[in-house]
Amino acid sequence: MLTFVTRRVVLAIITLFLASVLVFLAVRWLPGDPILMLVTKNTYQEINEEYEQELRRIHGLDKPVVVQYFNWLGGIFKGDLGDSILSQRAVSEEIQRRFPISLYVGGLAFLVGHILGIPAGVICAIRRGKWLDTTITTMANIGITIPNFLLGIVLMYLLAFKLRWLPIAGFTWPTEDFWLSTKQLIMPVICLAIFPLAGVTRQMRSSMLEVMSQDYIRTAWSKGLRERVIVVRHAVKNGMIPIVTLAGMGVAGIIGGGAVIETVFNINGIGRLAVSAVINQDYPYVQAVALIVATAVILSNLIVDIAYGWIDPRIRYG
Repeated sequence: MLTFVTRRVVLAIITLFLASVLVFLAVRWLPGDPILMLVTKNTYQEINEEYEQELRRIHGLDKPVVVQYFNWLGGIFKGDLGDSILSQRAVSEEIQRRFPISLYVGGLAFLVGHILGIPAGVICAIRRGKWLDTTITTMANIGITIPNFLLGIVLMYLLAFKLRWLPIAGFTWPTEDFWLSTKQLIMPVICLAIFPLAGVTRQMRSSMLEVMSQDYIRTAWSKGLRERVIVVRHAVKNGMIPIVTLAGMGVAGIIGGGAVIETVFNINGIGRLAVSAVINQDYPYVQAVALIVATAVILSNLIVDIAYGWIDPRIRYG
């Protein structure tokens, strides 16, 4: 087991390094120039070439790309993610302010999707072909196909504009105003949770149907065990393996996958920060957000691989 974990950690470091190189190069291959955007933002004068070159020197963009990359990488090891080209703010400070917001909203959606999706899938499997199975499966199929931003606009129109039950947009921490925070979170959490909820329900149903046809389940039935005991003690645990994989893949959605929803509902998380940074070609912000998401995905995949051995003792690592 230790050998496996060590090998995966080494591979994770290599993958993270390659991801950082790819992101660093990709943002520089995009058309446009952040320095020109900065010049036009700060002055209405005719663009002066000397001033432009001075700005490039200040932001380190006059150096070769390889030198820029290793300067950025060296700063990361010192806890410095650089400064924004447009706002001149420290990237680490902005990330610290916005990251908890995305983590809170995305984490709630993640929990809602899995806490509701797992039992829904189990119910569909043990009531296969019944009206409950048909209803839940149909709703899951709809949920997995509807775009979350479209759902957000529909909910905003119905619940905020027409019925006036909920505020249109915004974010407030529950420590500041719990009731307002709860109302503001309902629509974004529904939009972010709908896809994992539908996906987990469908996958759990398929997995449980396969498990329920296994010999050891038929043996448990022949022993006269109650359905609840068979399902909870014997079937659910083995049926959870694909769900753990889906959960690991969903971690990226917790941190940065809500960019569109954060934009729709005016939530100042890192997803919205990434969108505006890409549009403005603010390299340091894009690199920082991409690095955080890549790190989260790699760590979650490592945790998922280790969790397999606990869920199914038949899985062993050399």
